[in-house]
Amino acid sequence: MNRGMSERVVVAPDKFKGSLTAAEVAAGVADGLVRGGFAGEIEALPVADGGDGTVAAAVAAGFNRVELVVHGPVGKNVTASYALLGDTAVIEAAQACGLTLLPRGCLAPLTATSRGVGELILTATRMGAKRIVLGIGGTATTDGGAGLLQALGARLTDAKGRELPPGGAALASLAAVDLTGLRDLTGVEFLLASDVDNPLLGPAGAAAVYGPQKGASPSEVGLLEAGLRRWADFAEAAVGVPGPVRDSPGAGAAGGIGFAALLFLGARMRPGIELLLELAAFGSRLDGVRLVITGEGSLDAQTLHGKAPVGVARAAGAHSPAVPVVAVAGRCTLSAGELRAAGIARAYTLGDLEPDLSRSMAEAGALLVRLGEQIAVDWLG
Repeated sequence: MNRGMSERVVVAPDKFKGSLTAAEVAAGVADGLVRGGFAGEIEALPVADGGDGTVAAAVAAGFNRVELVVHGPVGKNVTASYALLGDTAVIEAAQACGLTLLPRGCLAPLTATSRGVGELILTATRMGAKRIVLGIGGTATTDGGAGLLQALGARLTDAKGRELPPGGAALASLAAVDLTGLRDLTGVEFLLASDVDNPLLGPAGAAAVYGPQKGASPSEVGLLEAGLRRWADFAEAAVGVPGPVRDSPGAGAAGGIGFAALLFLGARMRPGIELLLELAAFGSRLDGVRLVITGEGSLDAQTLHGKAPVGVARAAGAHSPAVPVVAVAGRCTLSAGELRAAGIARAYTLGDLEPDLSRSMAEAGALLVRLGEQIAVDWLG
């Protein structure tokens, strides 16, 4: 079918965290559009910005899902998946060491490991991946990516030559980093899909900013900070870099996985939503489209700093001709002017229909259908 010959709408939301997946959001809006009288073609394209849902977004864009068993954040085996198309793989760190993989109420800030992420990388390269997009949001770890490196063959030992146990706290006992067994991945391009610009150390670093979110007490934050500092000293010396990678924007992402990826894998940082939209060939999907509907759980100040809805709006605005964009959200704290400046013509929120937050979250699916109906009336009539 010639895409330009029929009425088309693209529904490209991120997840509503704690409530609905991106695919569920897209499905609810699409249902509402139909109920609201829209009879054209609706393309549901769930998106993500590097955190939870990144693999699902790649699969929705045409990638193949590959499942395998890896070490989870506390050592128990978990089933994780990555996405593969040709020689490009999309890996989501949270699949192997995400907070959501821990039992409810059982956080492990000192011992959680990123080892499973390294196992995903190894498997993807064995499957022929030459370009790896690494989404690094939503992790339970603050180990500086040490577990990832151990999975790739590095040896991290204490003063007695014993292999370090998993987790960021153990890094305080690090005495040697041996890279002789490290898997040679020089032919693989690594791209970090993240909008986090924190350095590894200090008041804006991985332990101080994100450690408490992962369950670390103030004293444990200090322990993790000391371990990460020791890890950075030994790791940078082992590689022999001319400048400290620890200070690079993004080194503190995902509990320091960003540091390991930048230092050992030569990774480059890219805004997650930009990378995912490129992989989905989003621009070409906008030909002949009348409206784009994006969204996320909360449209707020953070949204303006590279989150998915703004990335979608920018891509739609850059298309020739530009495609108008509206957004759905649980709530919106942005003014109409801020939304317009971001390329979003209007926001429709669940809170408009159900002010009670707990009920709004519980009934999010049904409320989204109603928002879709309203969008159909307002924009597609």
